[in-house]
Amino acid sequence: MTVSKFAGGVCLAAIALMAMPAAAQDQRETQDSGTATAETQDQDARASDIIVNGDIVFRNRTSDPNPVLAYDLEYFQRFEPVSVGEMLKRVPGTTFTSDVLEYDQVQFRGLPPGFTQVLINGRRAPGGEADRSFFVDRIPAELVERIEIVRAPRADQPSEGVAGTLNIVTKESTAFEGGFVKAAALINADGGVRPSAAIAYAGRLGADTDFWAALNYQKRRNPKRKVSFRFGDEPTTGEPYNEDPEFSDFEAQDDTRDGSDLSGSAEIVHRFGDGGRFRIGGFFVDTDRKESEVSSTFEDAELDFDEVEIQEEDINQQTYSVTSDAVIPLGAVELGLAGGWSAYREDTAVQVFVGDNEDDFTDVELDDEETLDIKDDEFNFTAFLRYGNDTPVQLKTGIDLLFKKRTGRNIGDFIEDDFPFEVKEDRYDPYVRLTFEPSSDFTIDAGLRYEITKRSVTADGDVADYDTDQLNPSLHLRYAPTDADQFRASVARTVRRPNYNFISPYLQEESPGDDDETIGNPALRNESAWGLDVGYERRLGRNGIFGVNVFYRDISDLTELVAIGDSSNGLGQLFTPRNIGDGQTWGFEADFSAPLDVIGLPDTGLFANYTYLDSRTTDPFTGEKRQFNNQPHHLYNIGFIQTLRAADASFGATISGRSRATESNFDEVVDLRYDPDLEAFVEKRLGGQFVLRFTVQNILNRRKKEDFRKYDGDSFEEILENRAAGDLDEYEIERERSGQLFQVTLRAAF
Repeated sequence: MTVSKFAGGVCLAAIALMAMPAAAQDQRETQDSGTATAETQDQDARASDIIVNGDIVFRNRTSDPNPVLAYDLEYFQRFEPVSVGEMLKRVPGTTFTSDVLEYDQVQFRGLPPGFTQVLINGRRAPGGEADRSFFVDRIPAELVERIEIVRAPRADQPSEGVAGTLNIVTKESTAFEGGFVKAAALINADGGVRPSAAIAYAGRLGADTDFWAALNYQKRRNPKRKVSFRFGDEPTTGEPYNEDPEFSDFEAQDDTRDGSDLSGSAEIVHRFGDGGRFRIGGFFVDTDRKESEVSSTFEDAELDFDEVEIQEEDINQQTYSVTSDAVIPLGAVELGLAGGWSAYREDTAVQVFVGDNEDDFTDVELDDEETLDIKDDEFNFTAFLRYGNDTPVQLKTGIDLLFKKRTGRNIGDFIEDDFPFEVKEDRYDPYVRLTFEPSSDFTIDAGLRYEITKRSVTADGDVADYDTDQLNPSLHLRYAPTDADQFRASVARTVRRPNYNFISPYLQEESPGDDDETIGNPALRNESAWGLDVGYERRLGRNGIFGVNVFYRDISDLTELVAIGDSSNGLGQLFTPRNIGDGQTWGFEADFSAPLDVIGLPDTGLFANYTYLDSRTTDPFTGEKRQFNNQPHHLYNIGFIQTLRAADASFGATISGRSRATESNFDEVVDLRYDPDLEAFVEKRLGGQFVLRFTVQNILNRRKKEDFRKYDGDSFEEILENRAAGDLDEYEIERERSGQLFQVTLRAAF
């Protein structure tokens, strides 16, 4: 069956269904969770006003003293993002190095994922990645009220966002009243169809209590095709089948990721007294995903069959969070209390089969088997006192406590059999924040955050303890000389804590090279950075906004692998991570979103952002100066939305792209490029409660392009000598495609 038949059938079926839209713009009543404050909001919005309204939604303007970009879900909703990752691809300074149509580990300002802090409702979100990053594609867009990009933290916010902080604010009971229902289908270019559905309701229990509950189920599938051409030396022409250099082999790979996410959220808020409030809420995400890769390798220019390799990966991941907070007025003083539990669970099994029969892929033998079990729990508590509300001088003092325990078991061919490990991390972070606002035009926000960390790593019966502390000052200035203009300047110190694998003292074989070994170092220090942000923002008309920001980060104690002796087999080197490097990164960010009122087109909205990035660090292997790995120089997004009020319809499109980037490893250099990404939507509003929407992603069938320059030798030193001399062992050209992704969605309010 063709894609058009699938799409047409789903369109007809969807008309009988109902849908859940984005939540209305909302403000959490306390900023102490780390969320931004939007300048405008509508607490009394009805569900039908949100879903059927044809108005175009632009980026929020916030009044925070520190630099924050805030986007309601309606900013993204018409393009029907499935996850937070798909939302972020339209945000300034944001990139991914994932496969095509995958948006998992977010990278702010082109730095590695571990430099970006991810919070959910102002609280840390534990994830499965060893570098402490978080896979944002696991959080469904349906749970989100808005996302906030915190470029520089205040003293009462966690300090881990060296590149920046992503705060995901889930939907809230106070945003609106009413319910939503959704039904949708994702359709791949090859005809595969995956359904999704959601239901939610927000209401009131008496005059002082609001509640919200939502449930979302979605299936996703991403079939990719990848080809690799390998040569004995770098090709001199664009034709892969040339005689000089010698063609070595060709690999064709089918890689399909197919899974489902079940998620839910709930919240209840009660108000009491003169400004008192108590809230309790939570959410969960349960992911079940299977990844299947089938690779066939052919030798020489004649393409003689060599072998087939099949990799099957079964991934089961769960994220849970339960939080509560209260604001208690005590006369001239306000007491704040908060606490919560967040957890991550993962059970992943990988099997690799290899065979040499071209016609029968069932005649294969098990070659490698690995399992990974992770259990990660975090308990957090907050208490603060705030003095001087509604006065020019406000003082806030408090303490954040976090108690973390991460246990895991990793069984595989490249580490000791059945290797269990445990990481305990306790943090005590007292802070003081002083805000001086002599007028509505000018704000000074200064603070100190003293982060104390006690860490214990247990591996193979050995226990390694490490304690550290760091004082993180911050200073933010905000000046708004007119209702339209706003200037900000910020200085803040931030930290990045070590990779779990780097501080776990187990011996990993064949790392970083085939004959090398790497052993963890529990004494690794935190990486830290001094950051500067200077920005200007201007309101354009009633809804438009234009902003520019210049940033600089000076990062110290970068962690790198260093050679400390011979490997146990005597053929390679023994490596360990150490704090030996530093680096700087800087750039320029600009974004624009506005209706074209000035030329008489108020129902036409334009959106655009551009980011320039650069950096400088020392390569740990060659000693040469270079950019941070995988940091592009240029990022851009351009798009429009057109509302046709006479037809109760809208349509729009966006195109995004990035420049090339380079990754330097000790035995290879990788050149990475992506084609531009074009997506579009068409929607039709049906009566007062329904919206039918059709979206298309990856219209241009973009490619991920990687070129690998690989070096070899009998020792670490010989490999580096060959690299310095440009003596290639192999040159590989790799190209990946995924095809278009169609989505049909019907949403309704009640």
